[in-house]
Amino acid sequence: MKNLYKELEKDVRYREGLKACINCGVCTAICPAAAVSDYDPRIVMNIVQEKDEEGLEKLLKSDTIWRCGECLSCKTRCPRGNVPCYIIQALRALSIETGLFIESEQGRKQLAIKRTVGDHILKYGYCVYIDEVDNDLYPEQGPVWKWLRSNRDSMMKRLGTSYKKEQSGTLRNTLRESLDDLKKIFDETGGTQRFEKIEKYSSAKAKELKIGFSKEKDDYFNYLYNE
Repeated sequence: MKNLYKELEKDVRYREGLKACINCGVCTAICPAAAVSDYDPRIVMNIVQEKDEEGLEKLLKSDTIWRCGECLSCKTRCPRGNVPCYIIQALRALSIETGLFIESEQGRKQLAIKRTVGDHILKYGYCVYIDEVDNDLYPEQGPVWKWLRSNRDSMMKRLGTSYKKEQSGTLRNTLRESLDDLKKIFDETGGTQRFEKIEKYSSAKAKELKIGFSKEKDDYFNYLYNE
């Protein structure tokens, strides 16, 4: 495996996020995720500063780096100008790049996010789209949402939206030209390659777990989403 710290140091978010951490714990005190889970950004910053390859690899395989909500509360309070959230973003990117994300329960869920939010952006131009939010995957939406989806054509018209229309307004069809531009942005910025790696490493994990893996909402996707 590549030298993990050398790879981490290439990420601009790492360089911008780690300046002069004194391990005071203010980031943990202000962190909403730390209040409801075992996530502790102070410990993450400490591990990163130690530059121990074994410790970093363990971190990249853990659930820890997937607990952060990226709210940037830490950025507003650090007395030394550090941004633990940026470090987390860099760690997540490295975890996916190296395939280590599949070693953690939370990390494996990247496939579910990629096949919903990620794919929907490229397909519709929206990260959340009414046609994809069904009650099978999102039972918490309840019977009102089920009724709305069943009657969405008439309801969207009554609400004055542009649902499924080639015009300006809410829920309009995104122009093919715009979708093509989005795809080019993903290609140029590494997003497409990132998605491919998530699929590649997830496929290997599904095979290891002996769970069916194909495309979209397959057995492995449902395993991640529900269990």
